[in-house]
Amino acid sequence: MANRNRSADDVTINLTPMIDVVFLLVIFFMVGTKFSESESRIKVSVPSVGRMNAISRVPDERVIEVTADGKILLDGQTIDVDQLAESLRQQHANYPDLKVAVRGDGSSSFQRVAEVLHVVRQSGIEQLGIAAKVDPSGGGMRR
Repeated sequence: MANRNRSADDVTINLTPMIDVVFLLVIFFMVGTKFSESESRIKVSVPSVGRMNAISRVPDERVIEVTADGKILLDGQTIDVDQLAESLRQQHANYPDLKVAVRGDGSSSFQRVAEVLHVVRQSGIEQLGIAAKVDPSGGGMRR
């Protein structure tokens, strides 16, 4: 009988996990509490902003088209060779990984397309592609 009393006296409840949980809850509520009353009493002069411009999205790819009559279109807007060169230089300076696709009309002069390709390379852009339409009949190139 002496053994029974000794083991009954030694039984204790471990409170450490419960105390850990209570402290975590206290910390959670302390961090999550919003003190709006004290915030309204603090006088801070926040600077105002005049006109804000939206942040422009980094262009993935610029498309240059050469029409049948020799016009150059940069993203749908007519542009001459000098303006194209300047625009591409500026964009390449801002976005070094800029990609350019050149689409030449099938009836346009190859000389004009070659001129555009030369301007693109001179602007420092290394990622250059030539876009072409796939013949749906699978016959290869048009003649």
